[in-house]
Amino acid sequence: MMLTSPNLSRLSGIAHAFFTREGGVSEGVYASLNGGLGSGDERARVIENRKRMAAALGVAPKSFATVFQVHSPDAIVIDEPWDEGTRPLADAMVTRRPGLAIAVSSADCGPLLFADEEARVIGAAHAGWKGALTGIIEATVAAMESQGAKRARIRAALGPMISRAAYEVGPEFKARFLEADAANAKFFTPSPRGGHAMFDLPSFIGERLRQSRVGSVDDLARCTYGDEALFFSYRRMTHRGETDYGRHLSAIALKA
Repeated sequence: MMLTSPNLSRLSGIAHAFFTREGGVSEGVYASLNGGLGSGDERARVIENRKRMAAALGVAPKSFATVFQVHSPDAIVIDEPWDEGTRPLADAMVTRRPGLAIAVSSADCGPLLFADEEARVIGAAHAGWKGALTGIIEATVAAMESQGAKRARIRAALGPMISRAAYEVGPEFKARFLEADAANAKFFTPSPRGGHAMFDLPSFIGERLRQSRVGSVDDLARCTYGDEALFFSYRRMTHRGETDYGRHLSAIALKA
């Protein structure tokens, strides 16, 4: 039902999980632990799945918070849970409140969880290629610092995401990264298809984390595209011509 990070598991008073697609009640392309409120799945099933995730982290369902993700570089501080119908637009959350789980949704993009055990500050970020390129990682670390965290103490974990072997991109995609920084060329390797390349999103995110000078980084190194039994994948859906896909949630909470 869920995966954990060795890096975060060593911390006291902090619960976390990178939930897989196993352990829920959804059916069809959403089977079975679909947490995506924005998917076409039956809402009652999604709510039940999210209740199960909240229980796994030891929090009340109403204290299991997500944002309306828009592939932005925006991170917000959360002190109180909100109604899911009024979720703010953002791609990362930071909190110091015990008993509140913060969760991000993904299905190929990079889910990131952060914790400063001493300051009792945690973070969760959704890092697709656009968010990672435009600063979501840096914004999350800065938001944690605003709440008393020290970046040298922050432990970060990268959850399941699409791997380089499954992430073919066109020339305009690569050009955007090279325009931002010529050194980004190292994250691209030739594709069998002319003019295209394979992009290493996990390595790019890992490099941005290291440049942010966080204390340590843990990569679960699991590919969402390649392991259908455990993971949803947006790209796999498009390759098959399916109409929709489920979403994973990755969450972290300070134990009350």
